[in-house]
Amino acid sequence: MTINNVEMSPWEYGTKYAGRLASLGLSPGDRVAVFAETAPDVIAALLGHLRSGILHVPINTRYRAEEARHILVDSGAAAVLVRSGESGAAVVDEILASSPSMLLRRLEIGDVVKAGPRDEEVSKPVLRADADPAVLVYTSGTTGKSKGAILSGRALAENTLAVTDLWRFHPRDRVILALPLFHVHGLCLGVLGALLQGAAILLLPRFDAASVVKAFAEDGATVFMGVPTMYARLLEYLRADPEAGRILGSGRLFTSGSAPLPADQFAAFREMTGHAILERYGMSETLFTLSNPYEGERRPGTVGLPVLGCSIRVVDDSGQDAPPGAVGELWVKSNGMMKGYWGRQAETASAFRGEWFATGDIVRVARDGYVTILGRKSADFIKSGGFKISAREIEDVVRRHPSVGDAAVVGAPDPVWGERIVAAVTLKDGARRPSEEDLLAEIAALCAESLADYKRPREVRILEELPRNVMGKVQKHRLAELLRKT
Repeated sequence: MTINNVEMSPWEYGTKYAGRLASLGLSPGDRVAVFAETAPDVIAALLGHLRSGILHVPINTRYRAEEARHILVDSGAAAVLVRSGESGAAVVDEILASSPSMLLRRLEIGDVVKAGPRDEEVSKPVLRADADPAVLVYTSGTTGKSKGAILSGRALAENTLAVTDLWRFHPRDRVILALPLFHVHGLCLGVLGALLQGAAILLLPRFDAASVVKAFAEDGATVFMGVPTMYARLLEYLRADPEAGRILGSGRLFTSGSAPLPADQFAAFREMTGHAILERYGMSETLFTLSNPYEGERRPGTVGLPVLGCSIRVVDDSGQDAPPGAVGELWVKSNGMMKGYWGRQAETASAFRGEWFATGDIVRVARDGYVTILGRKSADFIKSGGFKISAREIEDVVRRHPSVGDAAVVGAPDPVWGERIVAAVTLKDGARRPSEEDLLAEIAALCAESLADYKRPREVRILEELPRNVMGKVQKHRLAELLRKT
C-alpha cells in the first residue's frame, strides 16, 4: 500500500497511524469517525483503530448533514477524519458552523495517516481479537434514525476468517474491492477478510464494470465481491463486449451479498463467464451467517447454509420452530454477533430472543438446509442497491412538502435495484394537484437537502387516502398490493 509515495504493508501503516492518534491525545475507547471516500488511507485508519483500541465509526459518504450529525452525536465521536475537497468535509464544516459548541475535532485524514520513512520500530501488529468494542457500524432503526451496532475485535476476526476459510481465500488471491468502506460488506469481509488471509486488495475508488474487467485482464485479479446492482451493470458490459466474459472466466470466485440476487442474473452470468456466483447473507448486527458452499451446489435464489460458528432458527408466528419447507422469521446465533446497540439498552433487548437475534427477515428453509430469503417482516425497511433503507426516515422528509398531507413509502420490485422506492402521498385540503412527475421532481429536490441520493423516491403516486387498520396504522402490505394493481 502506497501513501505519500511511501510503500508499506497495511499493517505497518496501521501501526504508525495508531502512534499518531496517541500523540493527538486520543485514547482506547474513544470513537473516531471516518467520513472520507475510498482510498488506502481509509484502510490504514481502520487498522490503526483496531490496533489502538479506538472505535472505528464509518459514515456513509453520501450522507448529508442531518444524517451525519446524528451519527457523530449519538456515538459521541471525539474526532472525525475527512479529506478536503470531498462532500464529507463540506458536510462536517456545515455541522460545525451550525453547532460551534460541538466538541468534535475535524482532522484531515491525509495529515493523520502520514507515511514516514520505514524504521525498525514498526512491528507487524495483529488484530485485537478480544471482546472489547472495535467497530461501531450504524444501521437503520425502526424509528428512522440509525443505531450503532457494536462489533468486537473477536467477532470481526472469527467471523471473517470462518467465511474466507469457507471460500478458500489464500495469499495468492488478489481481491477486487469496489464496495464502499462504510458498510460491513466492504469494510469487514472485504478489507479484513482479505488481509487476515494474506491476500492482496485491488482497491477501486468506486465500481465501474470496465475497471473490474481490466483488473482481471491486466492486474491478475482472482476474486470479486459485489452486490446485485453491480452484477446487473457487469452483465450489461458483457452483452456489449462478449470477450469480457472470457476475461472474467479466468477468475477464481465471484460472490454476492447485501441484497437478494435475481435468479436470471445468476443464470446469465454463469452462461457468459462459466462462473456460478456464490451468494451469501449477513447483517451489520450478526456479520456473515449464511453462505452457499464453495464446493457443492450454489443454488440460485438461495443464500445457502450456516457458516461455521453460526446457527439459525426459523420461527413461526406462535414462536415455535417452523417445520422444513414452512415460512418463518430467521433467528441467528453467530460468532460475529454484535455486543448490542450503542447506548440503547431497550432496543438491544427487544432485538434478542435469549441468545438469538431476531433478524426480521422472512425465510423458507428446504429439507436439505438451503435458506431462501422471502422478504422483510416489517415493510418499514427497503433493500435497494445493496442498502437497507428506513422507509420512515424518507416519509419524514416527504411530509415536509407543503402540499403533502400524509405519506407512506414502500419498496416495489425492480430488476436492477432489487427494490425501488415508491412514495404514496395524499394531498392537503385545498392544495393544488400537480402531476405525479412534477411532484416527484419537487420531492426529490427536498430529499436531496437532507438524505443520501439512494434514499430518494423513484416514483410518486397520489392517492385519495392511504389504507389503514382500525387503529389508524397504514397497512403497507395492502398499499403495496394497491400500487401493483394501479
